[in-house]
Amino acid sequence: MNLQELRYLVAVADHRHFGRAAEACNVSQPTLSSQIRKLEDELGVTLLERTNKRVDITPVGSQILAHAQQALAEASQMEAVARAARDPLVGPLRLGVIPTLAPYLMPMILKPLRQAYPGLTIELWEDQTRALVDGLRNHRLDAALLATAAEAPEITEIALFDEPLVAALPLHHRLAAAATVNEEAIVSELLVLADGHCLANHALAACGSKHGQPRSKLQASIQVSTLETLVNLVAAGYGSTLIPTLAADSLRRRGIAIKPLTGQSFRTIRLASRPGYPRPQALRALEKVIRKAVASALAQA
Repeated sequence: MNLQELRYLVAVADHRHFGRAAEACNVSQPTLSSQIRKLEDELGVTLLERTNKRVDITPVGSQILAHAQQALAEASQMEAVARAARDPLVGPLRLGVIPTLAPYLMPMILKPLRQAYPGLTIELWEDQTRALVDGLRNHRLDAALLATAAEAPEITEIALFDEPLVAALPLHHRLAAAATVNEEAIVSELLVLADGHCLANHALAACGSKHGQPRSKLQASIQVSTLETLVNLVAAGYGSTLIPTLAADSLRRRGIAIKPLTGQSFRTIRLASRPGYPRPQALRALEKVIRKAVASALAQA
């Protein structure tokens, strides 16, 4: 038994298809199949149920798969420790970012990060908070930028910055010419992202809705998963919403009015990671670049 055989098993479990798993592993399908057979022979059990259309994991295969994933994670950690001993600021940093932050923050930091730390490369994974926290737990990610607490004891977090929320209104809105907008004044017309997006909870809380309270009829009638689509609905006069300040510059071009909030509502962006991550210097480098770039952007907002 070796690590490569375990990688093949995990790939087949992920793709449920020998051809796609082989492609993901950059090997031929016969090579992958023979290595899986070899692993089954060594263990003396059947790990996979093969049919013409798909591949399923046997009950014992599921148990062994969990150990294989853990073994590969530990092997990855050993490699990371060795790399960190050589130079913690060289190599990939697997970074997860929530979708309402990634399109606006990443263009601000990638160039200065590359200039300051040319050996450090960012491997970006954009997803919702729950998936990013799972990625940290399972060692698929090294760090994640979140807007809500991970609420996981095995994850550590530091607050990077507070990002104000601003009102996004149709150009013909009754408050479009106002200097500021009271959050409660737009609660009846508030549009929010679909469940699972933390910005939805921030917007609802800012406008007076408590966590767990049912959404309004208007909010329940849409299932929007991107901030850009939400703002397009606002531009069409369908309602109003709250957006993060870092997104305001690019979204303003969609034909909306953007106004500060009287309540000064904000979300806190956090850098989450595992306590045992072997390259804390890389995280501090990322933190330094983010703080500097965001401070400049918010000062100009």
